[in-house]
Amino acid sequence: MKGRLIYTLMDIGYKKAGVLQIYDQSSLDDNNELIPFSTQLAIVTHYLMLQDSKLGLIYHKKAGELIEDWATNEKIPYKISDNLIAEPTVLQQYLFSDVFNVPFPGPLNPKFTFIDLFAGIGGFRMALQNLGGQCVFSSEWDAQAQKTYFANYGEVPFGDITKEQTKCYIPDGFDILCAGFPCQAFSMAGRKLGFEETRGTLFFDVAEILRRKQPKAFFLENVKGLMIHDKGKTLRTILNTLDEIGYVVPAPKIVNAMYFGVPQHRERIYIVGFRKDLGITKEDFEYPEQKDVTKHFIDIRETEPVPAKYYLSTAYIDTLKAHKARHAAKGNGFGYEIIDDDGIANAIVVGGMGRERNLVIDHRQTDLTPTTHIKGTVNTDGIRKMTPREWGALQGYPVYDKGDGSPVFVIPVADASAYKQFGNSVAVPAIQATAQQILKVLKTKKIL
Repeated sequence: MKGRLIYTLMDIGYKKAGVLQIYDQSSLDDNNELIPFSTQLAIVTHYLMLQDSKLGLIYHKKAGELIEDWATNEKIPYKISDNLIAEPTVLQQYLFSDVFNVPFPGPLNPKFTFIDLFAGIGGFRMALQNLGGQCVFSSEWDAQAQKTYFANYGEVPFGDITKEQTKCYIPDGFDILCAGFPCQAFSMAGRKLGFEETRGTLFFDVAEILRRKQPKAFFLENVKGLMIHDKGKTLRTILNTLDEIGYVVPAPKIVNAMYFGVPQHRERIYIVGFRKDLGITKEDFEYPEQKDVTKHFIDIRETEPVPAKYYLSTAYIDTLKAHKARHAAKGNGFGYEIIDDDGIANAIVVGGMGRERNLVIDHRQTDLTPTTHIKGTVNTDGIRKMTPREWGALQGYPVYDKGDGSPVFVIPVADASAYKQFGNSVAVPAIQATAQQILKVLKTKKIL
């Protein structure tokens, strides 16, 4: 191992993908079709995260072939056992250090298992890992979100969940399905308002996985508007479908993240369900109480002055003021908004006025020399956008170093991607509080 002792997954994998791609049996699936490189990374990292779990057996054979192939091509000496997988100590010391040295690995002694669909940057995963859960499958099609997910959990999510070649990697026997699926309109031609009416939508794939795998419970999250989407027909179809495939579903509820320790007015619909044969009734489950607002913007603000690039130019402020005035003249409240230090942020969203609805005033930065090309000058009134880390904190991610050794969420992408990823994420504390209620029912009924 001349001149090098540590080989990361990305060192080996990306070199192979970019230069040394070998179309041998390790790169082919059971139908002799080429496995995309991102899927190869997903197979290997899922196996490495699940070496001690029987649910990881689904990844075992192919992961072993890929690891052996990569190591052989890189001329990396390591001991291979009869089943093609290197000894765990070797994998951790010499191969794939970036997989094992992550801030949020799975629990050593998991209490339950779950899968993470439409995973984004892992809000569901963080919440359920905090409760002792082990993620046994993740799926997210966006490459930049996959990068953030890998940097924090050591696992590359599988890609497009609508494809059968992705679904085939989901193991049997996991406990809970989690998904923050996008809201789409359904066809109402069939009148049954059930499973068949969901075809062609992303919810169909969630329902199909539930139908096939029959986990003990599920936890779905969506935008508040799902309640009234298509005059309520969309939600009715979803609930009828879940009943049709064998689940008891308590009445969905709008949950606001600001009651769970984050200063963000973020309302989302939560849908929870339990497999009918477990003997759980709708009355057995209660959503967590939404009672107190305990945090304000000042509690999650950056501790140090932020760079001048986050401060608005005078020209842009004039544009925002004119835009707001035009809408005010029409009798609506569209436009920018400044959040007080003791205030609650509006829901962070991607696109439109997402950032401008959450401006703040911060006079701590004294060097307002522009670092990017702007019209006019940087304003001297202290008006700035929130930073990506502040958006992360609004969603409950541990993005700040507290100095006590606790893990810090890694943001390995540019600001534009980071805003998008946090804006699309679930609010971790609200998800965790609800998941705790799901686990309470399963434990009370002695199902876990």
